[in-house]
Amino acid sequence: MAYNSNFDVDAVMGVLGTIGARFEDGTPEDEALRIAAVALLYVRENGKLEDYREYFRRFFIPATESVVVARSFSTPEEADAWLAQGLGHEGDLVRVAGKGFRVIPRRKGGGLMFLRTPLPEEMEP
Repeated sequence: MAYNSNFDVDAVMGVLGTIGARFEDGTPEDEALRIAAVALLYVRENGKLEDYREYFRRFFIPATESVVVARSFSTPEEADAWLAQGLGHEGDLVRVAGKGFRVIPRRKGGGLMFLRTPLPEEMEP
């Protein structure tokens, strides 16, 4: 499930209040909801809401969704030509004919080469 990192703080506070009304004062649930609500208010009042939104986004985005493919190529020859032109950078992740490769330094002779690195979609059953 994707979560909205651009949530409305006041709406969240309202929901927490509605849920909190179901529990008696002093119960562990009441205490947990109060702590969460005050923490959110603290973040907002101290001007850290945008920092928190970014943290929240990264926390809930699966690692597979954060993988960024720098370029896609139809053929290995097209990818090799791109690399030979000096357009690739060490660490770039590329898709070549539907398969993932990472740009790495050559061990001998200098320059860069491709290392087979499966993309997240290649790992799915």
